[in-house]
Amino acid sequence: MTNSAAEQTTVLIVGAGPSGLATAACLHQLSIPYIMLEREDCIASIFNKYSYNRLHLHLQKQYCELPHLPFPKEFPTYVPRKDFLNYLNNYASCFNINPRFNNLVKFAKFEEGKWKVEVEVGGDGNNNNIWYEGRFLVVATGENTEPVVPEVEGLSEFKGEVIHSTEYKSGEKYENKNVLVVGAGNSGMETALDLANYGAKTSIVIRSPVHVVSRWSVNLGLMLQKSLPLHLVDSMLVLVNIIMYGDLTKYGIQRPKEGPFSGLVRIGKYPIIDMGTTEKIKSGEIQVLPALKSIKGGGDEVVFENGKSYQFDVILFATGFKRSTHLWLKGDHGLNQDGLPKAMFPNHWKGDNGLYFVGLARHGLYGAAMDSQNIAQHIFKLI
Repeated sequence: MTNSAAEQTTVLIVGAGPSGLATAACLHQLSIPYIMLEREDCIASIFNKYSYNRLHLHLQKQYCELPHLPFPKEFPTYVPRKDFLNYLNNYASCFNINPRFNNLVKFAKFEEGKWKVEVEVGGDGNNNNIWYEGRFLVVATGENTEPVVPEVEGLSEFKGEVIHSTEYKSGEKYENKNVLVVGAGNSGMETALDLANYGAKTSIVIRSPVHVVSRWSVNLGLMLQKSLPLHLVDSMLVLVNIIMYGDLTKYGIQRPKEGPFSGLVRIGKYPIIDMGTTEKIKSGEIQVLPALKSIKGGGDEVVFENGKSYQFDVILFATGFKRSTHLWLKGDHGLNQDGLPKAMFPNHWKGDNGLYFVGLARHGLYGAAMDSQNIAQHIFKLI
């Protein structure tokens, strides 16, 4: 199919996660035509297909709802995965959002005053490609796109099971097994907790300093930063959590010099919102280990940077994701090498030539909701 046969619209949205849904709803409210392209076969695939069962939204629900539709009053303060998925399905229905599923964007370029997007339909490799054209392009592919497993010497020889956190659902089948969780972000820490709760002999690699904070202190911080300088909010949070958790260095957890919110704003490093993992670490139910170095002994020994080695039945990589936008978005697209906007918050959502980014400011669902409203209003003024 040639460009002359491309389907035309005003706005093209790439991605049907919460960011894309929020943008579509805001455009719908302003009667702006759009087409949404999604490579998976469902909305919010990270939550639908690649999340663990015990997942709850880490922030209070008022910080996580999308524009124009609040959470039902009966939802708990911290919304569980199942309820959040129901909310997203209702959201799509309420705003008549109908993504084009199994539409994998191959490339997008700005040419002759419009965005031209080539899509592979079906993902079966049969080269069933079609074109779309729109005046505006919204990148809503999110922060989490492609699972990352780091290179580890000898990993291919490991005799046990190796999985990424996107494949993990529950610790039920790992009872009495020695499990190593590599990665101490929020998903890694909560996965380790889930494994320990199911009776797995759990260890976790924490190689870099992290802030461990309580749920309520994070929500307090979000309120305080509206009226106080960031460094004061950080100082208060650090003090509160030192009182709550004490000195965690004796358990292998170092605290960064930069405050929890400052680190998030500057480099996108999220603090660890403690769900009970810290208590398990203190009790010895979860062992903290330094950086993973290699697999030796014919695949039997897992060696760490301190020179010690242990045997494990399972290695679970909670090592996050990388973004693939740079593979299909052509030209000077306003993204850095990590696939995040070059422009700093709060101007991160707007690129050149009718290009927009939603949900890429590392401000979670709250940030995506703000982005989507800014984008829809900006497009509305332009047309």
